[in-house]
Amino acid sequence: MTSISGTTGTPGIPVAPTALGPVNAPVTPEASLNCGVIGNCSYNAMVDKSGNIVWCCLPRFDGDPVFNALLDNSDNGSVWSIELENCVKTEQFYDPNTAVLRTRLTDADNHGIEITDFAPRFLSRDRMFRPLMLIRRIRILNSAVRIRVRVRPRFDWGRVTPQITRGSHHIRYVGPEQTLRLNTDASLSHLLSESWFLVNKSLNFTLGPDETLNEGIEDICRRFEKETINYWRNWSRRLALPYEYQDVVIRAAITLKMSLYEDTGAIIAAMTTSIPEAPGSERNWDYRFCWLRDAFFVVRALNSLSEVGTMEEYLRWLSNIVASSKGGHIQPLYGIGLEEHLPESTLDHLPGYRGHKPVRVGNQAQEHFQHDVYGNVVLGAAQAFLDHRLLNRAGVAEFALLEAVGEQAFRVHDQPDAGMWELRTRARVHTSSMLMSWAACDRLSKIAHVLELPDRAAYWQGRAEQIREPLLRDSWSEERQAFVESLGGRDLDASVLLMAEVNFIDPMDPRFIKTVEALEKTLCDGPYMRRYEAPDDFGKPETAFNICTFWRIDALARIGRKEEAREIFETMLKARNHLGLLSEDTHPVTGEMWGNFPQTYSMVGLINCAMRLSAPWDSVI
Repeated sequence: MTSISGTTGTPGIPVAPTALGPVNAPVTPEASLNCGVIGNCSYNAMVDKSGNIVWCCLPRFDGDPVFNALLDNSDNGSVWSIELENCVKTEQFYDPNTAVLRTRLTDADNHGIEITDFAPRFLSRDRMFRPLMLIRRIRILNSAVRIRVRVRPRFDWGRVTPQITRGSHHIRYVGPEQTLRLNTDASLSHLLSESWFLVNKSLNFTLGPDETLNEGIEDICRRFEKETINYWRNWSRRLALPYEYQDVVIRAAITLKMSLYEDTGAIIAAMTTSIPEAPGSERNWDYRFCWLRDAFFVVRALNSLSEVGTMEEYLRWLSNIVASSKGGHIQPLYGIGLEEHLPESTLDHLPGYRGHKPVRVGNQAQEHFQHDVYGNVVLGAAQAFLDHRLLNRAGVAEFALLEAVGEQAFRVHDQPDAGMWELRTRARVHTSSMLMSWAACDRLSKIAHVLELPDRAAYWQGRAEQIREPLLRDSWSEERQAFVESLGGRDLDASVLLMAEVNFIDPMDPRFIKTVEALEKTLCDGPYMRRYEAPDDFGKPETAFNICTFWRIDALARIGRKEEAREIFETMLKARNHLGLLSEDTHPVTGEMWGNFPQTYSMVGLINCAMRLSAPWDSVI
């Protein structure tokens, strides 16, 4: 039996607005991506190295951030902090093979506290229990210490301070569209006054919907922690890991799993919005949506680890997209609830990450024509026709729906589009888009063969060949001695490295090898690789795009330069934060993380390259 009732709590006693504490109290240190992530496939939260919750959107990944200090660490920002008096040292780590995060704060006398943060996730009544509940537990290390707890949620992107009422063991934060309830066995007076207080026993906190706990809070938190740890350890135990880099892969896989919105099957590209790709660049985007391109790469990476459950969930979401498109245009991204309209706007009242504006909500890319999307749809679904482990394998009916997507891919394969980098002011016939149109037709032919539909297999193979020849011919530049970013163009672009990944070309083909060499000379800053050389809407990119670096590593391994690939991979491992997480971009000079975080593309790259570079198990056992 679960321990959350559906009963709405009593209003309690109103509390004066000044109870949120001194106006001039500092909120958090300078914002940083040195954070851990917790989640349960219903919501996510980010915890910085000091134990502050600096980002948490409720009730969905793409919702209102009730804690937003990542984008506003001024006095107006919203944060949940737990401070230790005279703290001199912080440590942070995950329980091995789980999404349960621990932060230790220690004072000069080697006394301190350990904060445990997690989002409950485990099987209950034969289905997954994943409530919108954030649990924080405080354990005393050595002896009694003084702490201060500040819980400052905000609503409407920080514009609305909640009304506060209190009960006997809870505080309610009442907003215009939702009410949050904090249950705790700590002193409510100390919490509301945000004062320092002595603590000599464990404390527990739950924050979530305005519902009454039907067990004692310590019992429920202890049980949920144990069940959640068991869930993640059992999930990790089933992964088919490489011999080397096992901890790297496990952490990346758990992070990808937390990017799944299980209610619908959508997979978000990242958990944040508006972390700039480079300081002052204004390349600040909202990534809390499902890009079909990114989702395909996530599914493919997890499939390589024999974690097919995420694919099964994603196929529910993808099937809805395919059915609603009726063989016509498919957007490059949709909302996690299948929303088509994601208007982009800016929030001028928020200072942004480290003061770098703008803060954007929504994404204009939903208006784009990005023709690689059709290949990503087919590639994302292909394994469902082949994998005998699946509870519901795809068959002839699903193939008919995918054929409509393939027809659209063929119709547009030689038409200009915004490309996979989502250029806002320039349209070309992009090599990467035409490549994915070829992949759609090629995989449909292979699926038809498995389904014993020889006529359809021949039909789609013919379509693939009609795309293949002009793509090989017109994307090659004699001048640059490389495949270039668009047909008949001359600019170099890292996305052409996908030619080998989708089996379009033999990686030992001299043209592919020359392309790798040309890209290294033009796009690389040491081990790091940028996306493209031509200026875009905001000028030339300053930072390296992590997935491009991983594509380079993969390409080097494929063409026989495996030791170089390993050296670059080791550099990328050092680019991760202290918990093994990566953002979208790495600054080639400072090594600092930029871009939205944690970026699924980047975590995919860690898995793919570890699988590519690891020694086989049978070589050491």
